[in-house]
Amino acid sequence: MFASEMVEATCIIGHKRSCECNEVEEFQKVKRKKKIEDICQNQHKRKEKKSHLSAGLFSEDCEISYEQVYELLKYAALGKHHNAVQPSWCRIYHQRHLARIVVIVLQEVSQLYFYRFYLQFKHLRKAFQHRFSLPPTSANFIATLCGEGISMKHQNNIQGSASACSGHICKNSDLPKDPIIQKYGEEKHGLTSYILTLEEMRKYDYPLEGSPVCKNYVYTQCESPRTDSSPLFGLDCEMCLTEKGNEVTRVSLVDAEGRCIMDELIKPETEILNYLTRYSGITQKILLPVKTKLPEIQDKLKKLLPRDAVLVGHSLNADLHALQMIHPSVIDTSLLFARHGGRRFKLKFLAKAVLGKEIQCENKVGHDPSEDAEAALALLRYFIDQGPRKVVELNLEMVLSAQNLMESSQQKSTLQLQQSGVQKHATEPSGIPKPCFLDYLNATGQKTLLLSRKELAPSCSCQNSLSTSNKQILTRALQEVPQSSFSVIQFTLRSEHVAPDLLAEVCEKMRIQLADMLTVFVGPFRKDFCLKSIRREFKKCGPIRSLTVLTETHQPHICIQYDVLEAAQLAMESLNGANVAGSCIKVQRPGTVMMLDCDMLIKELETDIENKGVIYVAGMKKILTETDLQEKFSHLKDLQALFWPRDLKSGKHRNYCFLKFQTSESALKALQEINRQGAEGSQLHSRKALSPSHLHRWVCHMDHNAGKPSQLAHHTLHMKRKQLSTSEQDLRKKLKKLDRSIKKLYRSLEDNTLCVVLLPGVNRVYGSCSGLGLIGIKEENRSSTC
Repeated sequence: MFASEMVEATCIIGHKRSCECNEVEEFQKVKRKKKIEDICQNQHKRKEKKSHLSAGLFSEDCEISYEQVYELLKYAALGKHHNAVQPSWCRIYHQRHLARIVVIVLQEVSQLYFYRFYLQFKHLRKAFQHRFSLPPTSANFIATLCGEGISMKHQNNIQGSASACSGHICKNSDLPKDPIIQKYGEEKHGLTSYILTLEEMRKYDYPLEGSPVCKNYVYTQCESPRTDSSPLFGLDCEMCLTEKGNEVTRVSLVDAEGRCIMDELIKPETEILNYLTRYSGITQKILLPVKTKLPEIQDKLKKLLPRDAVLVGHSLNADLHALQMIHPSVIDTSLLFARHGGRRFKLKFLAKAVLGKEIQCENKVGHDPSEDAEAALALLRYFIDQGPRKVVELNLEMVLSAQNLMESSQQKSTLQLQQSGVQKHATEPSGIPKPCFLDYLNATGQKTLLLSRKELAPSCSCQNSLSTSNKQILTRALQEVPQSSFSVIQFTLRSEHVAPDLLAEVCEKMRIQLADMLTVFVGPFRKDFCLKSIRREFKKCGPIRSLTVLTETHQPHICIQYDVLEAAQLAMESLNGANVAGSCIKVQRPGTVMMLDCDMLIKELETDIENKGVIYVAGMKKILTETDLQEKFSHLKDLQALFWPRDLKSGKHRNYCFLKFQTSESALKALQEINRQGAEGSQLHSRKALSPSHLHRWVCHMDHNAGKPSQLAHHTLHMKRKQLSTSEQDLRKKLKKLDRSIKKLYRSLEDNTLCVVLLPGVNRVYGSCSGLGLIGIKEENRSSTC
């Protein structure tokens, strides 16, 4: 019996163990299955990763050059695998995930047309996240895009290989040998890792305490410990040759935001033998009225620099010696971007090769020290953000060699052509037609498309389809854009829509409309009213351009014209029905035909995508500095940026600013908080923004020029008003059709498509109008609402 019990117990134990094994196997199967599901889910997420833009356009001067637009398109099409440089003004994140790129050009259309017929551009103003001004141009941007060659580093890359492993990129096996990797390693570091050590400063001839050469030098007194968050300042000087040698005659200091906080001319102590104008930009005429001496500049620098400041410059030792100053913490970009054998790259080359920025241009007289200081700061930011490995992978030595080879070849070919008496036209020195950017894209395997109404680039090998009407262009675009990775679509207006007389009328009506929107009529007042108290009360809403007492009415009224739209609207909303100067007043706008759509226009401007999350704040004191203003609003949640305009004439800050928040909800809360403080006695008053920052300067410029005679205005004197009005109505309908065409094309685009719309403006002998650019990446939720 005992034996049978043992057998039974053994069976039970064996069964239990087998069950446990089955449970373990089942658990492992579930775990493996979950792991596979997680991997698939992560892969799916990676596939769904979307590209997005971050544009630094919230500032007073939001004009972007066509070269900068071109740089953006090159980066979007080529990316870092072809060493295309990420533009600083508009960064593209996850560029590799872009589905395609579409450029739409509305030839002959300007910023003036966009805002004069603002309500007709229903799709354009709602679909694109970012807007910027363009300089007026007489050239066709498509022709520029198709006829201008890409920079040498891109050319080598594309011709060599369409893959990311082209010969232009530094091989992994070469990385340990590079002097940058040997010094800093491959990982990213904070700025303190790049500050020169005492031994390095001594080696590279920096001014040091105790050095016999620096006996009478001035200390900056910046002795606080440095951290990775210490403030950075770019410094650069220009010299002239004097009896003592090279002496400083101009110095510029730029802060980390790229703002020039000091730009001063200096009168040397000794006689100038050579102004070195070619490099310094200094002439006898420029320096003649200058009284500032070096000690004054030294004192000013000491006051401007915080105690933990880090100075950044290119061969900064020469600048500090010229200033006769000692500073303990410096970053030298000529040493940061190290070369083999201790050689150094020039700042101009680094700015172009790394940042894609042209400085020290030949068409300028001398170097601009503020531009050079800003470039040095930007180079350091690039080095910190990208890390040593990415910098080495740029293979700057090869870029420089290729550039020198090309310049040498061009000089040689030019000399041969001159000797043979052959004239150059739109060709390269070798006689080959100037390379086309779209051709380079084709070389990488990207299919390109160009749709226009005329032949624009005969040398371009891309698909160039000519059409006779905008309708045909749209039809072809809807069919062919989905099959192309880079498309350029051009719509044009008829000649009568860009006639000088019509342009003059549109411009004049825009000025009248702006003047009416900036004007309010206030009253009635008693005959013994105090004008000073009324001005003080209405100035709280914003800067007043003019204030006129109207005596034609039974009781006195006042006509007030503001500088900004927000100020006039704030006065309408906050002071209508208020008791001012002992009278219950009414605030109203002019009752003109131009103002019949005013309420609708104000509502649309408030909801404009450019004004999303932006509020207007008036009532700032003139004694405030930018730092004071930042601190004043630092408690507001999600504050992203601050735009504090300056007066066009004096250059001083105005008594209002714009605050941009991450979300509309945060902006609304900030608006309520500021107005609550205003009700409790604060001088600040706020409302939603109406004018995008790129429009602010344009509005001021348009209104300042109101009433001034122009060549355009003279054309209207010999035209019938009826004919002009009819032409304007036709133009209105035409622009509305263009907006609908863009809407159809935009809706047909695949999600994650970068779309750029350019209104190039006009630049003619009878007048010029600035252009406008709109840019965005199509998103499913956004496209469904547009």
